[in-house]
Amino acid sequence: MSALDRSAILDLIRDRLADILEIEPAKITEGSSFSDDLDADSLALIELVEALEEELSKQSPGFHIDDEDLQDLRTVRDAVDYVQAKL
Repeated sequence: MSALDRSAILDLIRDRLADILEIEPAKITEGSSFSDDLDADSLALIELVEALEEELSKQSPGFHIDDEDLQDLRTVRDAVDYVQAKL
């Protein structure tokens, strides 16, 4: 299976986040701040991490987002960059 490109990673994060936050995926952009724009609390981000780990470990066995890295992920763009670098 080929590695996901940036737009596929963004789509995945957007879809999972929209489910977790119960908002329209179209409201989520790369520039969206998790806390300021999307009102995502730490619990929502943990859910997002778990969903991404579950999804991405199918493509990249052992894919894991470190808890200490989570605090550096402030925007959707940060998350996309992080996932892209880890894959």
